[in-house]
Amino acid sequence: MALLKRGSKGPEVVRLQQRLTELGFDPKGTDGTFGGDTEAAVNAFQAANGLEVDGQVGSDTRKALQLEDAEDAPASGGGPLPVENVTVDIVARMFPGARRSNIEKHLPIVLQALVDAGLDDKDMVLMALGTIRAETAGFEPISEGISHFNTDPGKHPFNRYDNRGAGSLGNRGRPDGANFKGRGFVQLTGRANYAEHGAKIGLGNGLIENPELANDPQIAAKLLASFLKNKEKKIRNALAANDLGSARKAVNGGSHGLENFTDAFNKGKKLIA
Repeated sequence: MALLKRGSKGPEVVRLQQRLTELGFDPKGTDGTFGGDTEAAVNAFQAANGLEVDGQVGSDTRKALQLEDAEDAPASGGGPLPVENVTVDIVARMFPGARRSNIEKHLPIVLQALVDAGLDDKDMVLMALGTIRAETAGFEPISEGISHFNTDPGKHPFNRYDNRGAGSLGNRGRPDGANFKGRGFVQLTGRANYAEHGAKIGLGNGLIENPELANDPQIAAKLLASFLKNKEKKIRNALAANDLGSARKAVNGGSHGLENFTDAFNKGKKLIA
């Protein structure tokens, strides 16, 4: 990260402002512009940590703040997006086939999960909504259906997932394929993902013991946020390059649902202030 001082602008300043806020030194916003309030917050941080008080973020202050180097940090979508900007009317236009009642019920839950995960900037909100459009066009948590992608002709349901073990889904044979089929807003799939993200959202081993919990709306929203957080760097870098295909691939592993994802993302980008 280059020297940051009054007048600096951009993603590096956003990260600085976010970090100052986390540490209790309020820069009065995360707008990406290094103004007087950010300088005052830097001064206060420097004084509290025995650093030279010059209002600038050089190597010593950057180290004390534990900021990432710019070349290693994911591109930011800007400061937090006021969730009231993401309205039911707007999302209904992004989800032309969804019942409005589903959006009214689930949108606040999804937005809160994104806020809690620190994914409430415009890029990541659009990423989440586009993912839901691609995975469950009706804006509700659902279970994966039987298809040629997961079940061979004449075989038991989800047999193709049963033995996808280490390095893939982490399944251990039948009935893991059916037990850990895709569920929720993000279609979480595989024993390994159920274990990892269930633990990350505070359920311990609960999703392994009761996989159907992944379709509970509150849990499904948290799982969506956890999964996106895990892929955040790849997603942000792809979005910074305007590469929606790679952003989708970071979540899905391929291009399934890309048309719906792209349609929702681009509509939201125009509609959400």
